[in-house]
Amino acid sequence: MTRIKLCGLSRACDIEAANEIRPDYVGFVFAAGSRRCVSPGRAAELKKLLDVQIRAVGVFVDEEPEQVAELLESGVIDLAQLHGREDAAYIKRLRLLTKKPLIQAFRVETERDAAGAKDSAADFILLDSGAGGGRPFDWNLLKNIRRPFFLAGGLDEGRAALAVRTLHPYGVDVSSGIETDGWKDKKKMAAFAAAVRKEEGR
Repeated sequence: MTRIKLCGLSRACDIEAANEIRPDYVGFVFAAGSRRCVSPGRAAELKKLLDVQIRAVGVFVDEEPEQVAELLESGVIDLAQLHGREDAAYIKRLRLLTKKPLIQAFRVETERDAAGAKDSAADFILLDSGAGGGRPFDWNLLKNIRRPFFLAGGLDEGRAALAVRTLHPYGVDVSSGIETDGWKDKKKMAAFAAAVRKEEGR
């Protein structure tokens, strides 16, 4: 079963929509440079509104491990997604502070990028576009990936269905693909989840 992650939620109405749609994960972005960034306090408020069956992922870019661990250990988030230059030493340091699951994101532009992702010490890997801006990358670069992965980068309901059909990822992760004018769109959120589930016959 392909897991569904709806990322970049920032409003109470986004959480209400997620509770109806029931993805496996939602994402709160803590990277200061992102327009989807939320403060730890705001994330805590949103987490209280979130259905307990849905797991919250915190997205970080080169954050101090102590701050990541604090949000994990306090229950504001259930998993941490590392989306910057975090390396094996960083993950080892973070492991000393928390036992909660970690996702390491990799920007895939070459086969070498994909090969490096295979050896990550994180619990999960996420493979994303190196181009940014919610654009897809060449999925042929993933042909030698043998461990489960989240797929991100330019996904919408159509591309998500194709990914499930052809790549069988552990999970699909979407943010800009479920937005209208920069805000989460409940209809697009629902359509994305429905496309994944329909492809799997659920």
